[in-house]
Amino acid sequence: MMELVLITGMAGAGKTSALDALEDIGFYAVDNLPLAMLEPYLKHCLEKGGRYSRTAAVIDLRSCHRYSELAEAFRTMQDKYHQDVKFTMLCIEASEEVLMKRFRTQRRSHPVAARKFEGDLDKAIRFEYDELQVLRATADYPLDSSLITAAQLKEQVKTYFSQRITDAMPIQILSFGFKYGAPLEADLVFDMRCLPNPYYVDELRSHTGVEKCVQDYVMNAPESAEYFDKVIKLLKFLVPLYIREGRPQLVVGFGCTGGKHRSVTFAELITAELRKADMHIITHHRDYKKER
Repeated sequence: MMELVLITGMAGAGKTSALDALEDIGFYAVDNLPLAMLEPYLKHCLEKGGRYSRTAAVIDLRSCHRYSELAEAFRTMQDKYHQDVKFTMLCIEASEEVLMKRFRTQRRSHPVAARKFEGDLDKAIRFEYDELQVLRATADYPLDSSLITAAQLKEQVKTYFSQRITDAMPIQILSFGFKYGAPLEADLVFDMRCLPNPYYVDELRSHTGVEKCVQDYVMNAPESAEYFDKVIKLLKFLVPLYIREGRPQLVVGFGCTGGKHRSVTFAELITAELRKADMHIITHHRDYKKER
């Protein structure tokens, strides 16, 4: 079933941040979609599928005269397409005082003020607040951003719509060899050079850590098993903290001398263990095919 998230609300309240958050977790994102284009766009997404199967669109008073128009159009589409589409409305607002401060600090013009009220910011904000009444009661996720930062708003939105906890922050597990240089992109690096090295076992030298024979040799050492257990516990502790911070991706590096045996073993086994916890893991072995 296709998923459509409609983001609406007051100018300056954080709709763009919410849209960015959804794009981070895999939604196809469209900003300032004209209301008249909503149903044609939905039909396009249904026809194409794939990358459009989860989509989010911002529609606000820039593209419709009254929120009652948007509410009516959204209800009509829900009735018409409810068997094929999961509809969700996210409605974002903030207090008048906060919005006044945001617009004056950022020196941005309010889109409604310029069009309807000859630049009067006070009148524009009050108008939007009153107009929003028709959507507040029916929105699936009403959100007031007055007392939260943009990063916190993104975290909340990702929490609402992430299918897995780390959809909000994919984790890249990277194996590498220190002899080829440590990866600059890594946020965390674990050094495997303190563990038994299969390179010095003739029958294992030509194999890599993606193979069971090498994994068994590395993990049969008591220190390897203890190291593995401590890394898993540390990552399960840290991942929610990084997500809360709003980090878009976490890169975890595992290094050994050549990047072929011990680091690959840990990268493979750590990946399998974290996937059991339903985490979104991307694994890359940077150096394991070098000098083969």
